[in-house]
Amino acid sequence: MTSKRDLFVKDFLLNKSLYLMMLPVLIYYAVFHYAPMYGAIIAFKDFSPMKGILASDWVGLQNFKDFINSFYFWRILKNTLVLSLYSILFEFPAPILLALLMNELKNKIFSRFVQSVSYMPHFISMVVICGIITDFTNSGGVINSLMASFGGDGQALLQKPEYFRSIYVLSEIWQKVGWESIIYMAALMGIDQEQYEAAKIDGASRWKQILYITLPGIAPTIAIMFILRMGHLLNVGFEKIILLYNPVTYSTADVISSYVYRKGLLEFNWGFSASVGLFNSVINLILLVAANQLSRKISKNGLW
Repeated sequence: MTSKRDLFVKDFLLNKSLYLMMLPVLIYYAVFHYAPMYGAIIAFKDFSPMKGILASDWVGLQNFKDFINSFYFWRILKNTLVLSLYSILFEFPAPILLALLMNELKNKIFSRFVQSVSYMPHFISMVVICGIITDFTNSGGVINSLMASFGGDGQALLQKPEYFRSIYVLSEIWQKVGWESIIYMAALMGIDQEQYEAAKIDGASRWKQILYITLPGIAPTIAIMFILRMGHLLNVGFEKIILLYNPVTYSTADVISSYVYRKGLLEFNWGFSASVGLFNSVINLILLVAANQLSRKISKNGLW
């Protein structure tokens, strides 16, 4: 009976070039993703750069206890979950809808124009994006000018905690909808066109074709993208939040990633911030596994 080792050696000899092509990717992940996991031990220590990781005092789960019992725990957890759920409810379906709409366009020139315009924000620097958002939402910005024309009062919207989440989610849609629609456009191209021809012969309307052919055709892609999104549920992009928020809006804008940034880089409490980051990663892993299992049970599609 052939052992697994013999099968691997045989496969390696037959596909040496493919294994060599894969080697740089494996090295990259080993060096930049797995090796740094050693630093996670900081979460269980009162880390001091002068002592180093191994020589720093061991405190066990004290950093985690301090985080869970802190005044800010429930606030940042709530803000993180709310912003993430808003993104799933409003941002996640947006590229799907855009891909479906562009798939229905018959004018190819207009379709390419829409694609180019929607892709553009993805390539703009985050600093520039946040500068545009700040300029548009300040008291003399475009949005306030429009509001004033309808009788509203000019006000700096980013200074209002109740507006921060809406501004964040809408800007995320604007920035990502075009780029994220590419994968759904690719999935749409893989649908057998004969199904549409048969549906037309049977008298199916465009809506019926979308409902019974298009959506089932891209359902596996939607399921995979949803699983990946769930794995990053608590990883709300801290770059944009740090560039947009301020102490006035902490009540609705402060999330786990921005809290880690403040505690670690501004207050130099590395052990505590590492424990918060590790807590975040563990929850994300649990959500990823749960979403994958749920997807396999409902749609028979999953990452593994």
